[in-house]
Amino acid sequence: MSRRSSASRQDSGLPVANPCVSFWQQTTRSFQYLNVNKDELVPAQSKYAIIGSGISGALTTYELIQGGVSPKDIVIFEAREAASGASSRNAGHVRPDAFRGFQVYEQLHGREQALKIIANERLVFERINQFVETHNIQCDFNPTTTFDVCLTPEFADFNARSFKLYQEAGGDVSHIKFYEGEEARKVTRVQKAVAAYEWPAGSSHPAKLAQWLLMQSIEKGVQLFTHCPVFGITKCPSSTAEQTYWDISTPRGTTKAVTVVHCTNAFAPYLLPQLKSFVTPNRAQAHAFVPPASLSAENVLPSTMSLRHSLKHFYSVAQRRPDGIIILGAPIANPNISQEASQARLTSDDSVFNEEVRDDAIDNFETCFPECDKGKLRHGEGLLHTWTGIVGMTTDSVPFVGKIESLPGQWICAGFNGHGMARIFTCAPGVAKLILGGSWKDTGLPECFEITEERLEQLQKGVPGSVF
Repeated sequence: MSRRSSASRQDSGLPVANPCVSFWQQTTRSFQYLNVNKDELVPAQSKYAIIGSGISGALTTYELIQGGVSPKDIVIFEAREAASGASSRNAGHVRPDAFRGFQVYEQLHGREQALKIIANERLVFERINQFVETHNIQCDFNPTTTFDVCLTPEFADFNARSFKLYQEAGGDVSHIKFYEGEEARKVTRVQKAVAAYEWPAGSSHPAKLAQWLLMQSIEKGVQLFTHCPVFGITKCPSSTAEQTYWDISTPRGTTKAVTVVHCTNAFAPYLLPQLKSFVTPNRAQAHAFVPPASLSAENVLPSTMSLRHSLKHFYSVAQRRPDGIIILGAPIANPNISQEASQARLTSDDSVFNEEVRDDAIDNFETCFPECDKGKLRHGEGLLHTWTGIVGMTTDSVPFVGKIESLPGQWICAGFNGHGMARIFTCAPGVAKLILGGSWKDTGLPECFEITEERLEQLQKGVPGSVF
């Protein structure tokens, strides 16, 4: 297996100022804090500074307040609109990996960590489900099940091997159902299915969830500054041997802070150049599709699914309960598109989308669901909208969480590999616990998530492949 290097990596830079508007953003334009403080000067100082207002930054802020931090001691900096990054641009899934990635995680991190990674994702789904229910959050959350639909014998074999290895290693598979042949085609309604696995998962309106979290904090006294990118962070001259202060430079002034939390995902290397080789911006693409009658009303798809040709060549499908709109995600790796279209992913520009990627995603969906063929659709059915978002890919397929050892008072919760909804709801509370004095054990997170000098040194040597 070839080792991944940084040869073709794209610098993250800052988020572009003129991103496209996603389906999730189109449907939340009335959020009252969308452009809050967009012209205001930033405060001269704040005890806590959160960089990034997506679900990671919003939940970290929420958890710090729950842990006793005064809301008035927290400021959030956002480069664009509130929650305008990947949190408002994904494909709507809350989909833990039940076993599939186990064999690659084991190669990367060892058996014990691989088991912990899979178990943590299951916990995230349970946490989100409980959180949304407890607070009655109106974010279109739909706890259901998901299918891994194996469209080729080769991937069916890969999944069977992963399942077997995970089970033999002691992984819990009691919540997973397996279907083969005609039974798989019947339960998934995908006539090209070779096999399928089903387990608990969900879908949501991610922008509504992020905005709810932000609103809770803002209305308690947290200051959010939108359209206010952070240009740099430097050690303040007034720092002492006992206490380090950081000057956070923005276009509207400089804020002096004691604690800085990087919740910037793909853009983390802009302020933390030591991560440049390990976090890569990658443009993901999604599509909203109006279903025909055969997928409407009583015929809506009850479960989400991943239509998989291989580990990285897959298309996600989630049909929303409130309106029936189907959200289609495009693959990370795709042998069906040109090299030019594949290379176009390696960018931090989410102002445009790729037509070739769009056409391929729709063609694959039509192949799996022939009733959605363009020639059979009425005016108003079919493709509704296309958008892109920037995801942060890490070389070892897990996020960076914790204290940045070389920068006292700076912390990170970023690098979610386009898989943040299956990780953030433990990672953000975890980093908040650490900031408030807890130990790594208190976080309950896999040890391989922690950002340490040892991990960075190991990553410099390369890694044997990736999950995403």
